[in-house]
Amino acid sequence: MSFMRNLLAVIGLISLIGLIVAAIQVQSVIDEMNRFDERALDIYSDFIQKAYESGSAIDALAYKVKVNENITAADIDASILNIASELNIKNVGELNLSRQVELLSGKPYRYVKIYLLCNAMTAASILNHNDAFSSFLPCKLSVVENPQGELWIYTLNLDLLIHGGKSIPPALKAEIIKVRDILNQIMQRAASGDF
Repeated sequence: MSFMRNLLAVIGLISLIGLIVAAIQVQSVIDEMNRFDERALDIYSDFIQKAYESGSAIDALAYKVKVNENITAADIDASILNIASELNIKNVGELNLSRQVELLSGKPYRYVKIYLLCNAMTAASILNHNDAFSSFLPCKLSVVENPQGELWIYTLNLDLLIHGGKSIPPALKAEIIKVRDILNQIMQRAASGDF
């Protein structure tokens, strides 16, 4: 009987120590999460939901807009370039991927063109904060003809950059939000045929 009582006391002590360690670790996680942006949990929850629904983390990272049926790839090209210029975001490069694939394969390929857009001063501010953000630079818009012949415009969801971690300085956050809003405006306007 004494052995059982001692055994149960040891198990109880080990359990109590385990609970204390777990509580300390949980509190440490809570303390660290409090340093994150106030929208971080919402952003991650939305990301997880999109990844679950699509079965793809890449789909969850993307923001996309369907192009109106009467808009051609040439219309979108002119529209993106004109609107970007109007909104003072520089076109720093383009990749006509479908043309490259056709040249290399000798076969027609559906339309895919990638636009590289950048505001150099915002990019510098981002890099001054965290060099890892360079992986988001320059901002990309992709015009993609899906296998059904529909045109879509894609970009990365910059909300993950803005709200997905520890709070970033307010001035930098405002700059990144402005770039996100410009990209979204370009996408919406180009998809509807606005020049």
